[in-house]
Amino acid sequence: MTTDGRIALIGAGRMGGALAAGWLRGKGKIDPARLLICAPNPTDEMAVLIKTHGLKCVDALGPRMAKDVSLVVLAVKPQIFHQIAGDLAKVLPDNCAIISVMAGVTIRTMTEALGDRPIIRAMPNTPAAIGAGIIVAVANDAGEARQAEATKLLKVGGSVEWISDERMMDAVTAVSGSGPAYFFLLAEALAGAGENEGLPRDLAEKLATNTLIGAGELLKRSDLSPQELRRQVTSPNGTTQAALDVMMGNSALPELMRRAVNAAERRSRQLSDPNR
Repeated sequence: MTTDGRIALIGAGRMGGALAAGWLRGKGKIDPARLLICAPNPTDEMAVLIKTHGLKCVDALGPRMAKDVSLVVLAVKPQIFHQIAGDLAKVLPDNCAIISVMAGVTIRTMTEALGDRPIIRAMPNTPAAIGAGIIVAVANDAGEARQAEATKLLKVGGSVEWISDERMMDAVTAVSGSGPAYFFLLAEALAGAGENEGLPRDLAEKLATNTLIGAGELLKRSDLSPQELRRQVTSPNGTTQAALDVMMGNSALPELMRRAVNAAERRSRQLSDPNR
């Protein structure tokens, strides 16, 4: 973790709380005295964390506390950032770096609001709240020197990948940021299909959920590609082949997914551009 200065976590919602909890446990955890929580209304989980570790918690980052801060982690909603950015810019030391896990707020927007400083924009997904997500990050030129530090802080949410072109972040958002919802919809649809074939609802949901979890874990542990694993479980003229013929006929499912991801990518670009 970082060795100098304090870390100010601005925002104590689900993602901010998950990051803080990760920083305070296990090997390499940070000294609780170095962590400053800035949130007027922390969640119940964060309140427990604050009490357990004796964390300093304030409503907002003031000039006296800010002078010792070397890194700010922004974990607030974009609209909140725009409300606090002016006051934040006035108190941050010139060499203070920014790590943002805010959705849709570009490095350019943060630079215009907070000044020219090391800035890293990260896109976690919801499984990061339990340490099982994937986080994609991109840095400005000044932030590249802080990538190793940022990786250590972000990896408590899961694996961390770096990109060099921020324009890719909209596609990242469409695939991994929104991706958990696609997975949940698949579980919902598979359970519904099972119920339609006569299974009790609770059994259908259990079968769908555990099948998807197990298949995902198999994919994670295997050296084989998704296509190879799919072929392994697809016997010619068998039940799986019959189902896949429906889902892949005329590229039905692949085309549907392509259109869905494209729609999410386009919406991400719209949300990232304040002029749209």
